[in-house]
Amino acid sequence: MRTRLSVVLPAISAALFLASGTGAVAAESINLMLNWTPTADHAPLYYAKAQGWYKDAGIELNIEAGKGSALSAQRVGSGGAQFGISDFPTALQAVGKGAELKAVMAIYANSPQGFYWLKSSGIEGPKEFPSHKIGNPPGDASRLMWPAFAKKIGIDPASVRFVNLSPQAKVGALKSKSVDIISDFYNEHDLKVREFGDDLGFIAWRDAGLNMYGNSLFVNSEYLASKPEAVKTFASITQRAYQACVKDFEPCLEALIASVSGLSPDNQRDQWGRIKDLMRDQTTTTVALGAFDGERVQADYDLVKSLIGLDKDFDPATMFTNDYLDKNVRMPAAQ
Repeated sequence: MRTRLSVVLPAISAALFLASGTGAVAAESINLMLNWTPTADHAPLYYAKAQGWYKDAGIELNIEAGKGSALSAQRVGSGGAQFGISDFPTALQAVGKGAELKAVMAIYANSPQGFYWLKSSGIEGPKEFPSHKIGNPPGDASRLMWPAFAKKIGIDPASVRFVNLSPQAKVGALKSKSVDIISDFYNEHDLKVREFGDDLGFIAWRDAGLNMYGNSLFVNSEYLASKPEAVKTFASITQRAYQACVKDFEPCLEALIASVSGLSPDNQRDQWGRIKDLMRDQTTTTVALGAFDGERVQADYDLVKSLIGLDKDFDPATMFTNDYLDKNVRMPAAQ
């Protein structure tokens, strides 16, 4: 049985339709590009789609797997997709290059970025990263943001060598010692703990003083200007889908597994437990689930500008909006 959306949005949904004399309607076609291949953090999208929430609101949603935050920001910024998920600092850099996009929902209120290594390699911490190999995909947000991490830690950004790896090859490469360090999101932490045990070394970027916003939902600026009601409908449904999965992840996991092959249910459950921690901060628990804090956005902008550089300066306040979120939907406090 399908679960109906708890709050109906009739006025908003009606604005998406073009009614004919016979009462026929045309659905709004929306393409959403993910940051990577689908995993637990995308489960709410598949859940809401499976439940028919988007369709009932007049939206025909296509979810496209991504190949990195840089590509998804570029696609949305150029109008190749109406919506996309991208790492916030990576999107800041894209806007500095002229991309036209705006964040409408913070999925990760805390940075998910981290580095992993084996203690048996002799590496005790990031100060010892120089002269070692870091494995990650070329479009990975951590590679783009590496200069900021290196400068924050106090090492030369050019002192390491990056090795191209697919996300699925990271653990194997670390195990085989073909790379010395890998980057990965905190979501996958439990998998690495099981694989490497006490030999696993780890540092979270947020513990190094780089707690930037992570994955966020972006919309193309021109699309936002021309179809604000469609954006509000999509953002509100997506926000409620994340709320539903925070309350009960199992239906969301079922929807994800039914749509994406090759995923381990146990691994995805572990991931979701970590994801809830990443979603939770003072703003998401008191203002709205997915809401941004302007001061933090300014701090992220200042960090990217000072440690990495922007091709073009802009007002970071134009980079986000909370106007399309339901302020009655909030992230619960940690239990």
